[in-house]
Formats: sequence, C-alpha cells, structure tokens
Amino acid sequence: MSRTAFSTLLRTASQAQHREANGSAFITDLLGGGLGVDAYARYAEQLWFVYEALETGAGRLAADPVAGPFVRRELFRLPGLERDLAHLRGPGWRADLRALPATRTYAARVRECAERWPAGYVAHHYTRYLGDLAGGQIIRDTAERTWGFTRKGDGVRFYVFDAIPNPAAFRRTYRALLDDIRVDDMEKQRVVAECRRAYALNTAVLRALGEEFPLSA
Repeated sequence: MSRTAFSTLLRTASQAQHREANGSAFITDLLGGGLGVDAYARYAEQLWFVYEALETGAGRLAADPVAGPFVRRELFRLPGLERDLAHLRGPGWRADLRALPATRTYAARVRECAERWPAGYVAHHYTRYLGDLAGGQIIRDTAERTWGFTRKGDGVRFYVFDAIPNPAAFRRTYRALLDDIRVDDMEKQRVVAECRRAYALNTAVLRALGEEFPLSA
C-alpha cells in the first residue's frame, strides 16, 4: 500500500460507489431540470442533518492527531446551508425539518465516527467536502439557471466557498493531508471501507428522495 499514495487509493477504491451516487435518478432528474424547487429544498434539508453531524463533531476533533488536520473552518457548510433553508422554506424552517430514515442512518454513522473513530470521520469528511468543492458546483449552476437564484446568493450558498479562492489548490493540499494521515496500513484499509460506506449511505438518501419525487412521465 505504501507504493500508492493514500489519496489515490481512496479515490480509485471508491470510484464505483461515487459513480453510483452521481448517477442516481434523483440527481439526474434534478440536474436535468425535471424537478421543482421543492425537491431541491428537500435535498437541502437532508444535507442539513448530515452536515450538522459533521460540523458538530469537528470541534471535539480539532486537536486529534488523525482527524484534526482536516478540520478547516473554510470548509464549513452549515452557515450557508441555513441561509439557503431560510430562503427556501422561510424563517421557521427549523420547525419543519424532517429527516428521511436513510438520512437519520447516515447522520448517525457520521456522528458515531466523530465520537469514536477519528479515521472513520475523515472518510466521511473526504466524501462530502471534496465532492462539494467539485461536483457541487454543477448543482449550484443548475439551481441558479433553473430556479432563478442570485448567482452565489441565497438558495445556493451551500455550494459557495468564499474562503477558498483556489479550489484546485485546496484539493491538492487536502490530498496531501490524506497522504500523510497518521494511521497504519490496516487502518487505511478500514478508512477505504468506510469511504465506500459513506457513498452507499449517501446513495440511500438520494434513492429515498427519488421515491419521494419521481419524475412525471
């Protein structure tokens, strides 16, 4: 394993699961403009539960030798996401938040890793934030064009990384952190497995959203 950079191993070992998530019917229909803004808002609600677990757990892990280097405030999504939800659902959005069963399972696993397994937390951190920096921008662009949100404004702030002026450079730095992660080869294999699990948990949420918002024939 030492011959292959861990960031490369992590990416290649989870490619199939990554493709499955990106190719879900819900995301395909959303990006194709076939779903209404309510579906987009419902997706944002599910994301809130996952990122609440990720970012609440970040505080206790900031000093951890394994997960600590990945805790970067410029990545935090909750403030932007909450502005989006207020814009999409109104000022009382918190009272109406409803997590799908698949979302509860996903968020619970993220929270469990944050509390008990820092290296596992890194797997979830990686699958979420690097995806937001890259593919998330496609969703932002679609949302702006389809539903008329102000460019990088309320409604799409979740996808706006104002504190990261050069996403490509940031991703290189992040991958270097993965390559230097302070765990042994056996633990790296466990992180790879958790990365696959993270994608599967995300796919289950997208599948549930697809059932809630089937594209009309």
